Amino acid sequence: MAGATRCRRKFLRFFPDGFHDDTYIDWEDGYKWAAHEQWSEVLNQPTHRELIKKGKFAEIALLAVRIESRTNLLFSFEKMALRDAVKSREGARSFAEGLYDFLYGAGDARKKFQRWYNVLALLPRKQTRVLTWPLITVFGFIAQPETHIFLKPNVTRIASHEYGFPFRYISQPSWETYASLRVCGSSAT
Repeated sequence: MAGATRCRRKFLRFFPDGFHDDTYIDWEDGYKWAAHEQWSEVLNQPTHRELIKKGKFAEIALLAVRIESRTNLLFSFEKMALRDAVKSREGARSFAEGLYDFLYGAGDARKKFQRWYNVLALLPRKQTRVLTWPLITVFGFIAQPETHIFLKPNVTRIASHEYGFPFRYISQPSWETYASLRVCGSSAT
């Protein structure tokens, strides 16, 4: 666990008070929690369901994109791809209904993840793909951080290696990789 010790020392050099350090909260935690709180206020389950019933798919997509845009979780090309994908009524509808199903739908986590994958895979595409690890995981993480985890592949692979977690990464989003990440994440707490 020399890698873990080295990572911990580096973390504490930047954030001497650990996860309670003001700089850590400012740089890493505060804006993510603010996004979650905003989601809970404006796109919670009852509101999301009501907007779907009224056919306000573009409004749902706009709210989700706006909340995420206040974070640095997605790369700019991913943000643009998502905005392009939900511009059309059908793209917004697929996104809004698929996101609701992923967050609040019936079935086990694997089935919901696979359905969400299928929605993102079929969204309209202009220049770049919408189906990336950060995009498939960001909204679950913002809406339900107690259930979902966000995956930035490169840093997660490095961290799992340094900490000796058996993270089974595959570049194409898949349940197997996400389930592996969830196990690693729950082991770390």
